[in-house]
Amino acid sequence: MKDLILKLENEHFLKDDEFKALIENNNEKTDAFLAERAVYIREKIYGKDVYIRGLIEFTNYCKNDCYYCGIRKSNANANRYRMTEDQIIECCKTGYELGFRTFVLQGGEDGYYTDDKLVCLIKKIKSLYPDCALTLSIGEKSYESYKAYFDAGADRYLLRHETADLTHYSKIHPKNLSLQNRIQCLYNLKEIGYQVGCGFMVGSPFQTTESIIEDLKFIKTLNPHMVGIGPFIPHKDTPFKDFEQGSLRLTLRLLSIIRLMLPNVLLPATTALGTIHPLGREKGILSGANVVMPNLSPVENRGKYMLYNNKICMGDEAAECIMCMKRRMESIGYKVVLSRGDFKSN
Repeated sequence: MKDLILKLENEHFLKDDEFKALIENNNEKTDAFLAERAVYIREKIYGKDVYIRGLIEFTNYCKNDCYYCGIRKSNANANRYRMTEDQIIECCKTGYELGFRTFVLQGGEDGYYTDDKLVCLIKKIKSLYPDCALTLSIGEKSYESYKAYFDAGADRYLLRHETADLTHYSKIHPKNLSLQNRIQCLYNLKEIGYQVGCGFMVGSPFQTTESIIEDLKFIKTLNPHMVGIGPFIPHKDTPFKDFEQGSLRLTLRLLSIIRLMLPNVLLPATTALGTIHPLGREKGILSGANVVMPNLSPVENRGKYMLYNNKICMGDEAAECIMCMKRRMESIGYKVVLSRGDFKSN
């Protein structure tokens, strides 16, 4: 298995049967060697720096009904909210004063925020904080909408593809949503000039090893600047409430595989990782990740933006959150860097 890992490190890709052997490996020594090589590559490019992003979850309204998501349209138990422009700007102000230089505006696909409103908001944030990067994570939009946001000053866009396997996609999404459209959105974003992020849930219902291999092949072809993966965690008010959560070990293994596939990628240790294990984010960093995303949203909204059960960081103020994150990263020999944390190309 070591030969396979070294092949992946050197060639940045494997054949399907080789990926299958690595994904299904259940040997702790192999996992440790895989993580060791991923960390070596990550430190060669990014050193011991961990980039920090200020997450602002500004709306939990969504027009979609994805079967796995706690803010899906059909969830009548969701406590809905929308933040005003002033509230969003206040979050940026708080974050900026704490040293954040990247803000991530994340929300459901909420038609209340028209293109005009979003363009106005983006321009305002960029005029107030011109030295900051602005990331959007607001779902599928038209090419024209993406272009308008980019022209207004948005720098990055996160759009998890969720699965590149068409059969799997149809089992976790309603019929009105299309994998082809989602993938087209990602290519549109790249063409426009965004730093682009895709990603998927590990262990989502009906996922197979073959589905994951399709994800890895798609990620390699897209060649994104960021990849966000995290374990599937069920939400009590969705059709998938009784499914098992995704595996910590498999998620960490895939973080390492993705690092070796795309050495320069920005790779978050997600909140979901920290939710399924107290040291999940630290383990993510020690598997090749190099980004963490503390929450800048108002405390009263955090419990409402509930994509899955038992989400962590519900009560910490932003200042407490960042100090906690610094201590956590220092405890494993890394340091949080207060910069834009841009993608490093060769």
